[in-house]
Amino acid sequence: MKQLLKIFFNGIVKENPVLIMMIGLCPFLACSTTANDAIGMGIAATFVLTCSNVIISLIRKIIPHNIRIPVFIVVIATFTTVVDYLIKAYFPALSESLGVFIPLIVVNCIILARAEAFASKNNVFYSLIDGIGMGAGFFVAIVILGIIREFLGSGTIFGSKEMLQVPAVIMILPPGGFLAAGVVITVVKYIENKIVRRTKVLSNLPSACEGCKLKSQCIQEKIV
Repeated sequence: MKQLLKIFFNGIVKENPVLIMMIGLCPFLACSTTANDAIGMGIAATFVLTCSNVIISLIRKIIPHNIRIPVFIVVIATFTTVVDYLIKAYFPALSESLGVFIPLIVVNCIILARAEAFASKNNVFYSLIDGIGMGAGFFVAIVILGIIREFLGSGTIFGSKEMLQVPAVIMILPPGGFLAAGVVITVVKYIENKIVRRTKVLSNLPSACEGCKLKSQCIQEKIV
């Protein structure tokens, strides 16, 4: 159970595909102009990633090594087509809004990277959890960015009543996407560095510090 939780949270926190590993930035920026678009892209990418991981893990032992990448792409393209048709059938407005970025899930770096780095080397259950975790990490990141950009650029959240009298329209344009993404990634990196430094300080404290009332103060001073 501990291993499963580690694999799952790895994709959300430690190796978040866009905020930490910095891959899959194209849909992250292009499909985050509104929170609704971000949710649609997040769910679509998670579906394709999870299903592809499972199938690739199932067939990993029978795929010739020299043609593994084309096989991975065929599997990913199959699930991308499925999700594209489902969105067109049941959510036409979302399909029109996301446009070509749904079919482009085929070449999403996150999905191909997990197929190569994890699914092709691990069993089906671990690959399933990895797909869900990585998909959840991408979903959380793109929805956060979508909420920020929609609120600042349109003054709304999930299409609600306008809350800002003078929204910054640039935030729903490409430059605003880069600006907002840069701020979000910077904040995440800052928090990550704080945690890493705190971990190093804790590991280097002498045993005599255990139980000391000033321990937390010393740690904070060394981190800062």
